[in-house]
Amino acid sequence: MPYSSAHKASSRERILKSAIELFSRNGFNKVSIGQIMKLAKLTHGAFYSHFDSKEALYNASIRETLEGSRAARLVKGPLSIKHLTALVANYWNLQELERKSQPGPETVLFNEIGNDNAEIRALFEASYHRMRRMLETRLIALSRLKKLPFEPDRDAIAEKSRAILASLVGAVAIAKSLPNEEERARVLEAAQKQILLMLGVDEREMSGALPA
Repeated sequence: MPYSSAHKASSRERILKSAIELFSRNGFNKVSIGQIMKLAKLTHGAFYSHFDSKEALYNASIRETLEGSRAARLVKGPLSIKHLTALVANYWNLQELERKSQPGPETVLFNEIGNDNAEIRALFEASYHRMRRMLETRLIALSRLKKLPFEPDRDAIAEKSRAILASLVGAVAIAKSLPNEEERARVLEAAQKQILLMLGVDEREMSGALPA
């Protein structure tokens, strides 16, 4: 008896959820289809009923991560400094990783730095540009509303967005590699402060936007 459409959708969702968790933690090259299916509690053979290849699943996991991330929801939120600081300074933190919360899309970037797979490099580039445009859109809107201390110049804001992403990805990549929890926290805090300095936002604006 063939499986119902609801059963197929549920199985696909389980595979996708498992893939997001493993890819965000370990990167494309260090994750196998077998590991994904084991975490999803499904047979290896069931994989190809839902995805043509590991690359196809990776592509779907990136889209799901970008569209479902807290950052994406914040971009649609109120135009306020509080939401901006939540977007750029609370994008991802190691406490969330340890709690197995929904990963942030910047994990895609630092996990795939240096990957020589052409398809993955193309996805890396697409993820980077989407995240940068997301930041630019928010910064331009806030600048036009005079909620940030600089003019809505697209070229200047594009540079700020690049610097913010570099700080986010670099800080999390370094912090993830450090065994000392106190030093990891200091790296993340330093990056958060640097981002706010780039934006000309007082640190007090971070109140309520950052994790405890």
